[in-house]
Amino acid sequence: MCEICRQNPCHPRCPNAGEPKGKYTCIKCGYGIMEDEEYLESEEGPVCVECLNDMCSREVVEICGGQLQRA
Repeated sequence: MCEICRQNPCHPRCPNAGEPKGKYTCIKCGYGIMEDEEYLESEEGPVCVECLNDMCSREVVEICGGQLQRA
């Protein structure tokens, strides 16, 4: 039993409670994608918006299964 919230397992608001599990896990950063958060469902798996914002255009095209062409 937790000494702070007196519950087992800890109440979600308790400082001893673990990180909440996401509905999905981002394949880039490994963090959970929570309910109602936006994400990209790529061929490799889900990617969170934060990781998408950090990617260059080429990376986004590749993770979506596309390929840039040369003229």
